Amino acid sequence: MLKRISIMILIVISMMVIGQGNVFAHHEENHVSSEVSESESLDLATNSKSAILIERDTGNILYDKNSNEELPPASMTKIMTMLLIMEAIEKGELSLDEQVRVSENAASMGGSQIFLEAGEEMSVDDLLKGIAIASGNDASVAMAERIAGSEQVFVEMMNEKVEELGLKSTNFQNSTGLPAENHYSTAHDMAIMAKELLKYEDITHYTSIYEDYLRKDTEDEFWLVNTNKLVRFYEGVDGLKTGYTNEAKYCLTATAEKNGMRTIAVVMGAESTKDRNSDVSQLLDYAYAKFETKPLYEKNQAVTSFEWLKANKQKVDVVTNDSVSILYPKGTNLDEIDTKIKINQDVELPLEKGTMVGKLQVVEGEDIISETDLIVLEDIKHANVLQLFKRTFQSFF
Repeated sequence: MLKRISIMILIVISMMVIGQGNVFAHHEENHVSSEVSESESLDLATNSKSAILIERDTGNILYDKNSNEELPPASMTKIMTMLLIMEAIEKGELSLDEQVRVSENAASMGGSQIFLEAGEEMSVDDLLKGIAIASGNDASVAMAERIAGSEQVFVEMMNEKVEELGLKSTNFQNSTGLPAENHYSTAHDMAIMAKELLKYEDITHYTSIYEDYLRKDTEDEFWLVNTNKLVRFYEGVDGLKTGYTNEAKYCLTATAEKNGMRTIAVVMGAESTKDRNSDVSQLLDYAYAKFETKPLYEKNQAVTSFEWLKANKQKVDVVTNDSVSILYPKGTNLDEIDTKIKINQDVELPLEKGTMVGKLQVVEGEDIISETDLIVLEDIKHANVLQLFKRTFQSFF
């Protein structure tokens, strides 16, 4: 018996000295399918300088008009501002009930505003409403200063996120979209930023509100009315952000969800709100008349697992970082699409929550239709000696 225990101790020690063991992933491939045909020649968004229409889950482009033309985005800039706010909330660096003190700089912002006073304190929740509903420049700067210490540093974070998203035609100079030299984006890039923002499903709780109040039941009560009228007048629209300056003209990044299919439409450079809303409505009409989606996985849904002897948790679920769907023209016969799970071969302990460990691919034959990051939803550390000994003991007998 002593000899057996000695052998087990040696096995445990050798496991600690040797590097990572093999990771075994177990999964079933789903037989789903779709084929998205190329769009016919269309003449949509005729009132706008540039436009794009995409399906959110797949990122498939359904319509494109000069979508890579660099133009001033005006207050659509706040899509990136809201994205960094939502990221900070998810990381625990910010909470919705936190009170933010407004600086003189933030209170001095012109243009669209919620009339914050220097020294006033307002919750992150209400400041988000002020940005999403009323396009408050003062609220945007207040949040930028809270997250980064100054708006200048926040703008650096914005441009770092642009680079991280692989966008080549966007550069920000402020968090608001107020006119500034070398401040530009494209319809394509705004659609990708909107796609990223919509990973945070709570954002539409703000952008879908048509009217609300700040400082309710006080003498400083302020009425908020959404600058995006389609939230009220187009079924399914629940965001995202309007924009207007003399230079940019009328812009809108809109999103809608119908029958489980979420789309993003961006128009830039329209001459009036009527033209802008008409162009977006036309794009959305086209999307829902011609296409459907089939949901495959929800965000954070487990698709496989690690069985890892040397982790503090022996079974580690691997989940989708975003929802996964397939897009297809209405009437398509779905029969040839597969999903494949690709786990990185160099995964090593420890792992932080949110670490990407592989890809979920939707494929048709040899063609990859879409890829979604697979992540872990918790910190994974090395197993301690007692855990290793116990597992080895159980395995040995």
